[in-house]
Amino acid sequence: MTDKNFCMSSYMAFRYIEKDGMDFYEGFHHSNIQAVPESEQTPVHTSQDISDAIQRVFDSLKGQKLGIMLSGGMDSANLASYMKGCDAYTFRFEGADDNQRTELQRAENYAAFHGLKLHYVDINWEVATRNLKEIMRAKAAPVHSIEPQIYAAAMQAKADGVERMIVGESSDLLFGGMDQLISREWKFEDFKNRYIFTKPEDVLADPVSMDYLFERYRKGGDLIDYMAFMDDVFAVESSSSYLNAFTLAGMPYTDPYAKLKMADPLDLQRVRNGEPKYLIRGLFAMKYPGIPIPFKVPMPRPVDYYFKDWEGPKRPEFRKDLQMDKFTGNQKWQLFCLEYFLDCFDGGKA
Repeated sequence: MTDKNFCMSSYMAFRYIEKDGMDFYEGFHHSNIQAVPESEQTPVHTSQDISDAIQRVFDSLKGQKLGIMLSGGMDSANLASYMKGCDAYTFRFEGADDNQRTELQRAENYAAFHGLKLHYVDINWEVATRNLKEIMRAKAAPVHSIEPQIYAAAMQAKADGVERMIVGESSDLLFGGMDQLISREWKFEDFKNRYIFTKPEDVLADPVSMDYLFERYRKGGDLIDYMAFMDDVFAVESSSSYLNAFTLAGMPYTDPYAKLKMADPLDLQRVRNGEPKYLIRGLFAMKYPGIPIPFKVPMPRPVDYYFKDWEGPKRPEFRKDLQMDKFTGNQKWQLFCLEYFLDCFDGGKA
């Protein structure tokens, strides 16, 4: 079924098309990533359990030339400790801010610590947009701002002879890393307003309400099962970006965290008292004794730098009264990417 207005609103709200079988145009068919079946998940109680499970993953990959997407965070740093001598790929940005420079320095330190061969993936506007049309065509939708970067890293690794990339993408969701979104017991409207990336009604001429998705998780009147929402909705949005970019690049990848699950209920008090991902923090302390645990930074992308002077979308699908200084760099990417998608494919043209 095609419904352009629904798809535009879903992309603005959630950064993906939430309904399988709903498409922008005839001939453009998207499909969302499927969750790992519970029967395939390994329960872990402790940081040592996580370490043992990760080691089994790497044992199963012996004989393959591996690369890793290495950031300055705990997740990839932990995985790097199992990959001595392998190739590592880290982003280096034109217009980098202080956080991005700190991330780069940490990644360099982890690579040196484990004797990894570090490769820089230089990212600028030309790289971010060079293959954007093909990345969107593969997804049959506009994309997350990280996808061109992941694709660039995958293609660079492929040229270096890497046969499989290692990522640590799913750790945040599985181990209580989304601390800002699980920071308190949310009321329904508060969570809805906090989670939506860009409200469709704020930017689109013919918005479609996305309230139905939140209503699916309503409980007790004005409360919401935000943990189930995160497990179902955020998991698809995040993992689909990696799947699309790596698949288009023809690069197999493995996330050693993806088939793990916490055997014990998440201790929300520990998370809310400043200890998010406490089991992953414990693993980091095992792997990097004496090194301070890094604070969480989402995958960097210099969208504020890219769009500092952008005047906004001009197509009729968008509102005419947009005040661009009210939007974040990530929201501007969504507006730009949606407009570019419409320019490239409106009416289903190739």
